[in-house]
Order: sequence, then structure tokens, then C-alpha cells
Amino acid sequence: MPSSERYAAGDRIRREVLGDAHVNSMLSDWPPAKPLLDLITEYPWGSVWAREGLDRRMRSLVNLALLTALNRPEELRLNVHGALRNGCSVEEMAEVALQCAAYAGAPAGIALMKAIHEVHETHEVREAHDT
Repeated sequence: MPSSERYAAGDRIRREVLGDAHVNSMLSDWPPAKPLLDLITEYPWGSVWAREGLDRRMRSLVNLALLTALNRPEELRLNVHGALRNGCSVEEMAEVALQCAAYAGAPAGIALMKAIHEVHETHEVREAHDT
């Protein structure tokens, strides 16, 4: 059973970073996934993202580096979207891609740069449509 305060904070932050549409669609209608979704909401989002030690922009940039190094392309695209929502610039994310290329290999850096490009174009189209 999740801690209600951490879970509530995690749900709020997760929705602010990733958007309601993603949170509502991510396996939420499949009962076997509920324990995993509760864990994700309470632990990384409610316990880690809720801390004051790093702001959301920095946490997003750290996530991009980690997901790049771990070769998690689906999560990488989602987190590029979240980074844009958290106010990270394309230039900052491109610097993370360069750093990843130096430490995790050129293919990893290229993968992040491609994800930034794809998500940024979609993000701009969505913003233009919303205005």
C-alpha cells in the first residue's frame, strides 16, 4: 500500500512533468500493472522528484544522461518531452548528448540527439496547434 502523501506528491509531479494523457494511458487499465505503477508513482516521483536537492530541470537533464547510457529509447523520448515541459532548452539537451557521446559512446549521443530532434519538432507542432 503506497504512502498517501508520497503517492499524492508523486502523482502530481508525474502529471506535471509527463502530462495527464501519458499518465492516464500508461497501463492504467490493466490490473496486473497497478503494483508497478504505484511503485513508480510513490518512489521515483514521490520520494526522489519531490526532493529539494535538484530542481526539475536538472533532474530532467540527469535522467536524459542516464537513459541514454542505459540505451532506453522509449523512456528517452518520453523524458525529452518531460525535459521540455520542465523548461530545458534544446541547447542544454544537446550538451547532454555531447557529454553522453564522450562517456557512453557516439551511438548513445546520437540516439539522444535524434530523440531531442524528433520530440522537439512534435512539441513545437503541438504548441502551435494549442495557440
